Amino acid sequence: MKLKFATLAILAGSLSGVACAAGEIVIKFSHVVAQDTPKGKAAEYFKKLAEERTKGKVKVQVYPNSQLYKDKEELEALQLGAVQMLAPSLAKFGPLGVKEFEVFDLPYLFDNYDDLHKVTQGPVGQQLLGKLDSKGIKGLAFWDNGFKHFSANKPLKSPADLKGLKMRIQSSKVLDEQMRALGALPQVMAFSEVYQALQTGVVDGTENPPSNMYTQKMHEVQKHMTTTAHGYLGYAVIVNKRFWDGLPADVRAQLDSAMRDATKYANDIAKKENDADLAKIAKSGKTAIYNPTPAEREAFKKTLLPVHAKMAERIGPALIKTIYQQTGFSAN
Repeated sequence: MKLKFATLAILAGSLSGVACAAGEIVIKFSHVVAQDTPKGKAAEYFKKLAEERTKGKVKVQVYPNSQLYKDKEELEALQLGAVQMLAPSLAKFGPLGVKEFEVFDLPYLFDNYDDLHKVTQGPVGQQLLGKLDSKGIKGLAFWDNGFKHFSANKPLKSPADLKGLKMRIQSSKVLDEQMRALGALPQVMAFSEVYQALQTGVVDGTENPPSNMYTQKMHEVQKHMTTTAHGYLGYAVIVNKRFWDGLPADVRAQLDSAMRDATKYANDIAKKENDADLAKIAKSGKTAIYNPTPAEREAFKKTLLPVHAKMAERIGPALIKTIYQQTGFSAN
């Protein structure tokens, strides 16, 4: 892998900052989920708008399902210029050195999309995207997926039911602490490897919005899901900063316009898509879906809220306090 990226670095270094083919500006847009997820559909919608509004000056090539790069590889590929655009989950930026993004991994921080959008579509969201500049990355927008639920091959009706289970997580210190608070054993793993790991028992369970679970067929290898809605999974759409800054001003403005409309589209369909996929999982009969009672949900929340205080120094106490104020967060 080091050799692969060394080669990419040489190739990227030889580019002027704008990838061109036959006079076109080419944007390679890589992501790790299926084409029929909210992110996959939004990427295709952005492609359509970008090509229309630039009147063919820009060609967007979308590569879904880790066709080009897995989770750990894609950010490095972007920084090197091997791809121009990504939409990684927000948990990916902590390992990159921008720990503030891990605030989105805090369990039960957002009760709904309205509270979430007060952050992602407001000044705090813009400030967070701005922190990527120093990494050679330009942050363009936040795209929703949905709220995560726990799944495993046993019923999960209380926090104690997760004790000792090997649970797949993204590479996030907050998610690691979340699983440890439940007594589970966190297992960091690339998204593209999760289905097989669940199928073979390398891990016992995972956490995902229904759209990810259904489109990756994880429901075929998980017997139980509990609709805990304990955490949020969203994405930041990002581009290679050198590439973006090297675009003609009129093209950049057209792409900004396309991104604004693609973002509205992405966020409008997120809840609808997840609700529909949850219904498909239930209809399949392969995964039993359990809706916890208010008391059971409160037990999960009570177990997980201490993660906020434990991770405050890592994320930034002031940032967490600001989000509490903007959303009206209450521990009760």
